Amino acid sequence: MKYKVPFILVALSGIYSVCGFAAGDVAVEKVIQNCEYKNPGSDQRSVLTIELIDKDGNQRKNVYRRFWKNHMGEGGVADKMVLFTEFPPDAKGTGFMRWGYVASEKKMADQWLYLPHLRKVRRVSVRDPGDSFLGSDLTYGDIEDRSIADDSYSLLESGSKNDVEFYQVEIKPKEEGALYSKKISWYKKNADWEGCVRVKTDYYDRQGNILKKQSLTWQKVSEAWVWDRVEVNNVQTGHKSVFTIEDVSVNVGVSSRVFTERALKKGM
Repeated sequence: MKYKVPFILVALSGIYSVCGFAAGDVAVEKVIQNCEYKNPGSDQRSVLTIELIDKDGNQRKNVYRRFWKNHMGEGGVADKMVLFTEFPPDAKGTGFMRWGYVASEKKMADQWLYLPHLRKVRRVSVRDPGDSFLGSDLTYGDIEDRSIADDSYSLLESGSKNDVEFYQVEIKPKEEGALYSKKISWYKKNADWEGCVRVKTDYYDRQGNILKKQSLTWQKVSEAWVWDRVEVNNVQTGHKSVFTIEDVSVNVGVSSRVFTERALKKGM
């Protein structure tokens, strides 16, 4: 089965659960199933860098060793991820672990934080899906698993811009009180569906105003699709987040023991 490539999580991480589309949306169905759902592999090992830049240009950078494992919904678990801080030096050794669940479980991810100066692991609860993820312009809700049945889809355009062929899709949540009134995503066409990927998404707030713009580039490693660089610009605050993944290894047999409190304390 194909899953949406986890954002950091394939970090950041949302994995969509494929359920169904409204009758007649054949074109949209093909675009979403073939361009949004890519094979991320069974596990990944990489270096993740997150740069946070405020409206005045002040920058903060964090570098992590990242381990991710695809659980394919087994036991209700979508995926697991661990981040070990490498930079800045005063945060080295800090560990963050996240277990994400499939949409049908209707629960937020479980998260743990290890602080070396306290030598203690503590649970980190997510009370509001709109809270910032690791201080970035992505929210916890952005990286949670979401069922396709939770949204409606419309193919707005199939054309070209700057010599690039694309599909433009409008995505609207069905539930009341959702984080966004809608999202508009662009998918880059290719000679075949295998190379079709999402390259841009605009997020609109609950009042229908543009909130943030996301752009993505991709890399293919051992037949798996992994995002290469993701930039998120909050147009209302002027804040920007840049995520990059380097030194990627896929399907390397990352042990389940990595995703435990003991490993979080010990580091890798």
